[in-house]
Amino acid sequence: MTTVAAHRLEQVEAPGAILTKAAAKALAVLRITTGFVFLWAFLDKTFGFGYATPAAKAWINGGSPTKGFLSHVEAGPFKEMFHSLAGSTFADWAFMLGLLGIGLALILGVGLRIAAGSAALMMAMMWLAEWPLASGSSNPVVDYHVIYAVSGIVLALTYAGHTWGLGRLWARLPLVQKNRWLI
Repeated sequence: MTTVAAHRLEQVEAPGAILTKAAAKALAVLRITTGFVFLWAFLDKTFGFGYATPAAKAWINGGSPTKGFLSHVEAGPFKEMFHSLAGSTFADWAFMLGLLGIGLALILGVGLRIAAGSAALMMAMMWLAEWPLASGSSNPVVDYHVIYAVSGIVLALTYAGHTWGLGRLWARLPLVQKNRWLI
């Protein structure tokens, strides 16, 4: 007589979804690493670590986080709009606060809906600025901007902040309970 052992999948329950523990951990890794992409961009542009931003062009040394990128937009229907935003105080602050906020929210696992919406908007604007339809991109539609935007949305919709993040604690706060859009 043989017995067959039933293997039960370990599951993590989030409102509206059931994930295996492995899937929840994979989403947590995606959340943290994607958050680090945004946070690193903020830190490098602020302090000029010499990766994408040399120290002389760091924000703390008087450099503009948006001037170089936006002033070199070469194609697309929004070229002039981006040129006019290049180096403006509004664009610099909005971009940098966006990078910092999205990065911290993703790493901590809190405010993922706002972070996802902000990331999608930021990535859409950057996609428009690079205008891959005319820039000779290897894929004129889906590039890393689209992948980051979709990743942020998936992370928010799957409650990815509940695993290895502060998402569960955040969701219990009275303010968040009253304003579910803050999840």
